[in-house]
Amino acid sequence: MFYRENGQFKTSYRADQQIFPIDQDRWLILALLAIVCLVVPALASDYLLRAILVPFLILALAAIGVNILVGYCGQISMGSGAFMAMGAYMAYNSLVRFDGMPLVVALLIGGLCATVFGVLFGLPSLRVKGLYLAVATLAAQFFADWMFLRVKWFTNDSPSGSVSVSNLQLMGWSIDTPVEKYLFCLGFVVVFAWLAKNLVRSAIGREWMAIRDMDVAAAVIGIRPMYAKLTAFAVSSFIIGVAGGLWAFVHLGAWEPAAFGVERSFQLLFMIIIGGLGSIVGAFFGAAFIVLLPIFLNQFLPVLGALVGVSISTTGVAHAEAMVFGALIVWFLIVEPHGLGRLWALGKQKMRTWPFPH
Repeated sequence: MFYRENGQFKTSYRADQQIFPIDQDRWLILALLAIVCLVVPALASDYLLRAILVPFLILALAAIGVNILVGYCGQISMGSGAFMAMGAYMAYNSLVRFDGMPLVVALLIGGLCATVFGVLFGLPSLRVKGLYLAVATLAAQFFADWMFLRVKWFTNDSPSGSVSVSNLQLMGWSIDTPVEKYLFCLGFVVVFAWLAKNLVRSAIGREWMAIRDMDVAAAVIGIRPMYAKLTAFAVSSFIIGVAGGLWAFVHLGAWEPAAFGVERSFQLLFMIIIGGLGSIVGAFFGAAFIVLLPIFLNQFLPVLGALVGVSISTTGVAHAEAMVFGALIVWFLIVEPHGLGRLWALGKQKMRTWPFPH
């Protein structure tokens, strides 16, 4: 098989610990980057870019942030939508209240504000865990919904609570067309995915995983639970906040607090469950699954209904989508708790050892 390590020798620990230690992986990633940066913008239609690829990239970025907290550190969070909202609204305020504020800087400021918000609501993780922590983070969601709806400062005194942005620019270049929006989001995703992958392989990443596996044992060997948990909340909230700013600025253009409701938090949680807890690539699998499945059901179910002589309404398709999501989550939790990312890793391992049994 082509996926073999024959003749690839590692002569140092640094070389053995590379992100992509196998040459085939490096060439695959380079080819994938060339395709998504050059081929996709040239061939994809405006609908594909605007309705599928841009939401996929932004949700994948948010899923990476959620996976750092839930998958790598083991801290259950249901307040991801609140962190996205904080990033979106604070980026908006930075952009409209300061003349000449660069777009990227505004998005990063939104991420930093989401970091403070996330650490504040991460403090209960020092005392509670499991379902109790999930309820505490869910309180952040309800608090954010109330705050952005009632405190008019966040919406620049908008009477309806709805805000909008236009004429986005990056260093003098307008970001108006679907191709430009796609490339702008792609740049953020590539950079943050690379940083997240290196971060989870570092010392702090190993501390997160030790806390996830057994926090008492981690404390015994010298890991500070407070530092590990709060840094996980900080990094996760920052990435989710930046994703929230991209979702509001690039994908929506105009939004209100309902755009970041509790449904968004559950959606991100479903992504990492289906894609794989504790897996960066799993965030992309989960985002692709969540984005593509509704489109597939909307096209497939009416055709299936016509074949069997049953008319399926739009409401029926929406109900079927919720049923399929629930069934798939239960299936993944029972059959493969580590999700699609684990299946991908097993497939690669079998290719490395084929035809010998694994």
